[in-house]
Amino acid sequence: MTESQAREEICRIGRSLFERGHVHATAGNISVRLDDGFLITPTDACLGFLDPAKLARLDVDLNQSGGDRASKTIALHARIYAAATRFDAGTRCVIHTHSTHCVALTLEAPGEELLPALTPYFVMKVGHVPVIPYHRPGAPEAAERVAQTIARYGAEGTPIRAVMLERLGPNVWHDTPAAAMAVLEELEETARLWALNKQSAQPLAPPQIDELRRHFGARW
Repeated sequence: MTESQAREEICRIGRSLFERGHVHATAGNISVRLDDGFLITPTDACLGFLDPAKLARLDVDLNQSGGDRASKTIALHARIYAAATRFDAGTRCVIHTHSTHCVALTLEAPGEELLPALTPYFVMKVGHVPVIPYHRPGAPEAAERVAQTIARYGAEGTPIRAVMLERLGPNVWHDTPAAAMAVLEELEETARLWALNKQSAQPLAPPQIDELRRHFGARW
């Protein structure tokens, strides 16, 4: 994907998420890792009305070289890329939203992970989603905790594609913006199902999860 294509794709994904209610106001951000730096949505930008030419452009050291002022979360995204590419070398996009049902699940005594293995597609397409305890938006401690969590799950043989920041929202990542959006959508839909079921459904049994591992390479 060229830089020009990445700019267009960030705007397309942002508009799609906004129009379907996955993001609101100026919440959320999208970044793409380039060969020589990063693109990220500007600070306080509405994802539904992005301009490809105004996306923030940064070099590998996070020095900005173009576009509107970068979102402060570029520091977190850079840590995610550095940690995640150890296990998924093709990781190129990170999406952060304040997805309603995901956030709601962290308002009442969140556990170590956001959701159990509720559906086959959640297990296959999303996988484990560890909850990162609350830190203020942009706190470097949160970025460090996220990087450590990615490393820990990867070392245990279950690389992750998402973390949940308590009271803030999920960060998801994948090879392309479209693939990252699909992870986000599956995650938020599973959180919605869990809420509708009043968090009482039985998760998939170990033999069922093992079957998903064997047939589809699920990371669980």
